[in-house]
Amino acid sequence: MPLRTFAFLPLVALLACGPNATTIASAAQSGDFTVSLAGKPVGTANYHFTPSSSGYNSTSLVKVNMKGLNYAFSKTEQLSQASQLQHVELSATVNNSAVNVTGAPDSAQFLLNMSANGRSSTTRLAKQPGAVFMPDFDPGAYQTLLTLGRASNNRDLWAIIPKNQGSVVPVQLATYADEQGTLNGATVTVHHLVATIAGSMTDLFVGPQNQLVQAELPQEGFALIRNGFVLKPPAKPLAPPAPPPGANQQPGTTQQPAPAPAG
Repeated sequence: MPLRTFAFLPLVALLACGPNATTIASAAQSGDFTVSLAGKPVGTANYHFTPSSSGYNSTSLVKVNMKGLNYAFSKTEQLSQASQLQHVELSATVNNSAVNVTGAPDSAQFLLNMSANGRSSTTRLAKQPGAVFMPDFDPGAYQTLLTLGRASNNRDLWAIIPKNQGSVVPVQLATYADEQGTLNGATVTVHHLVATIAGSMTDLFVGPQNQLVQAELPQEGFALIRNGFVLKPPAKPLAPPAPPPGANQQPGTTQQPAPAPAG
């Protein structure tokens, strides 16, 4: 597994505008992934999109269990036909601490409610035309970002970061040279994109039907790899992993890949 660039990014939501956003391709409607650290599995993740009367219902499940980090969440979303966020609920545990987040557009703002470590907050942020809510290790959020990015030519992308009081930052999505891989044994050409959010970069590898096949995460050494996919050849040998995230850290500090506490 190649490790190209890593920097910490806490729980984020990615926003994009685009009333002409394309619908989610059939090949991208679901996916099962392995969460890996320096090439070794440490968890699982999956997402599912299902049609609804007003657009799509989106669900994601993530579980990571390793020394220093026991992290799990379930996320449910309601999306419009243009993949714009209508409502989201997240329920997570981070080393046995509960984290809950809800978000929805409210008039001309985006209303974010967060609860963690016995503290709660409500924040009203500037609303963008579309929103993708992205907890750490969530392949479904990356998939929605790819859908919105394709529709908007990778422009006008934003991130809501629900840490402390919450904030909104721009997202740059850049295109790099295509690479090669195999998916279920068949050779495929994969597109390589890099999302830069608040100075941190995530490498995204995308199959021929705009489906996420791999994400190299900003937390050092972590990746999401679609089951059955192999990226070839690795760009460089694996680097020794850093100490496990969460060691001597509280949830929401700069080394904890987990939903940040409110307040």
